[in-house]
Amino acid sequence: MKKLLILSMALASFVTLKAQWTDDPMNNNHLANCSSDAGEVYTATVPSTGDTYIQWCAFGSNGWSPFLQRLTYDGTPQWGNNGIHISGHQFSSMSEGLAMTATSDGCVVSCFANYDGFTYAVKIDPEGNFVWGEQGLQLFGGLGFSRTELTASNDGGFWALGFDYNNLYLQYIGADGTMGPTTTISDNGGYKCMFGQLTLSIDNNVLLTYEKVGSGFYTDKELYVIGVTPQGGIISPTQLLMSSQTFQSTYIHYAVPDGMGGGYAYIWHPGIGSAFNTYVFHFNELALSTINDLNGIPVHSTDPSNFYTGAYGTVDPISHDLIIAYEQTDASTQSQSRVYMNRITSTGERLWGEGILVADNGPDPYGDILVDAFEDGSGFSVIYSKGNYNRTVEAKGYDMEGNLLWTKQISSGFYARAMCQNSTGFHLGQNVVAWVHSANGGIYGQNIGPDGTMGPIEPPVITCLAPENLEGDYFYDEETGAFGALLTWDAPETLPLHYNLYRTEPLNGARVLIEVSPDATSYFDEAEIGSHYYQLTAVYEDCESDFALTPDGEDHVYIYVTGIQENTSEEIVTLMRVYNMNGQVLKCSDTNTLTNGVYILQGLTKEGKLVSRKVVVNQ
Repeated sequence: MKKLLILSMALASFVTLKAQWTDDPMNNNHLANCSSDAGEVYTATVPSTGDTYIQWCAFGSNGWSPFLQRLTYDGTPQWGNNGIHISGHQFSSMSEGLAMTATSDGCVVSCFANYDGFTYAVKIDPEGNFVWGEQGLQLFGGLGFSRTELTASNDGGFWALGFDYNNLYLQYIGADGTMGPTTTISDNGGYKCMFGQLTLSIDNNVLLTYEKVGSGFYTDKELYVIGVTPQGGIISPTQLLMSSQTFQSTYIHYAVPDGMGGGYAYIWHPGIGSAFNTYVFHFNELALSTINDLNGIPVHSTDPSNFYTGAYGTVDPISHDLIIAYEQTDASTQSQSRVYMNRITSTGERLWGEGILVADNGPDPYGDILVDAFEDGSGFSVIYSKGNYNRTVEAKGYDMEGNLLWTKQISSGFYARAMCQNSTGFHLGQNVVAWVHSANGGIYGQNIGPDGTMGPIEPPVITCLAPENLEGDYFYDEETGAFGALLTWDAPETLPLHYNLYRTEPLNGARVLIEVSPDATSYFDEAEIGSHYYQLTAVYEDCESDFALTPDGEDHVYIYVTGIQENTSEEIVTLMRVYNMNGQVLKCSDTNTLTNGVYILQGLTKEGKLVSRKVVVNQ
């Protein structure tokens, strides 16, 4: 856990805030005043609006405490020269690990442990109002007093995680402040459960990866994953991701969602081959590992002469592969510095071998590596800083084959800074990074588009329309004995070249692509017994759409195929849809008007049960 000891407070910088993003790397946007020794910068963007929240910590009258600023899409600060100070609590003079996230209802949540050792969450709306008061909500029933983690859900709520050096405490908080039960993760075998990371899964469930740590500075450490529902239910028993390794307890893991309900975890350590390397793990939405090697997949072949650390990962929204960038330094003096990147699949295949070189060794070391996938799945950007105390920031864009698209100086002014712990990711055509200018104080930031554009960016016009109202049910054909999943959807206004229907097997992570005719609005997939995860996109000449959403706003449907003959002969009293065997929806309110042929009827029984059955019309 980070422990940042603050020795003195510097004078705040008073600079007039600049409206709108600049395209001048020598003159980045000033976003807020702060002390020159401020740090722990976090960023988060609301995907629907493009507004970005920035949190940093600095000394106030109440200790080392969080400050917040809100930026509109064009980079204009909204909360004054100094932002909003979380001043309703007394804080310690060192960091206990604060967290921040933007919620899907447009607000921001800051979570922290106060001086008295209790964990609180404060929610602020876009106008700067404290939704739950300046005190916020006390979490975990008073348990937990250290590092916190957050991840936003799809309904305006969020998950919060805390720990007390022995146990982890996990809780779901709704958009209105309703708190779910606290789930305690502990171990009775003498290990400490610590350093958890959260990834959002389906139905607002969360997957928690965490470490079981022994005693001492050098210690045995294992990595586990568990899934929890907002109601506190356990999706599946705790699963081992990483077998025991011995290394410094301060080296902790990170995790990112995979876009399919599961996630990737990665950690660097010298436990294998006595040389530092970064190892990758993957787990599905049932918290089951899809990589057989419990040592994980190294991003680079282990080399006693070099370390491969400082990694940061993102996930491609189409292939769901992990794109991970990392730093190479020589083991003897750590003076050499290079940046590499690699692409790793959910089954552990390292697609780019020994990695692709991003930045070669030069007179200045590299650091602060950030990686973000483009929204359309066409590529990603790598951002990193160069220099020791006086740094510059550079960005490079790549396609999904690893080919360089562009290089851009984000910030070329030489001054000391504390870079953000994360970037926002690309939303509505731009990514945002921020840092503390520690030479004169102040929070600065810069935007960049997927084509390397800085400065004013128009939000993209969405023409790659997705299908709508994706639904699916288990279906048994009494006549043929075939069983599988029946998927239905509404076509977009502009018909695509075809649809891509993705079926993922949760247990092994295998993925099948099914191409569906552009004039179809349904598809029967004769799938094997078991649970199946379906997603649907529309494919146009120049793009593939986002995943179709269900009526409940999810981007997938889960269907459990039992192989059991269900009673589909129950009378349908309310006819919902009629499909021909090509999957087309017919305008039909009376089956007596159907011509001879085979059809699938979908409707409600007298008891309100939704059923599907096959009928043969032969008049």
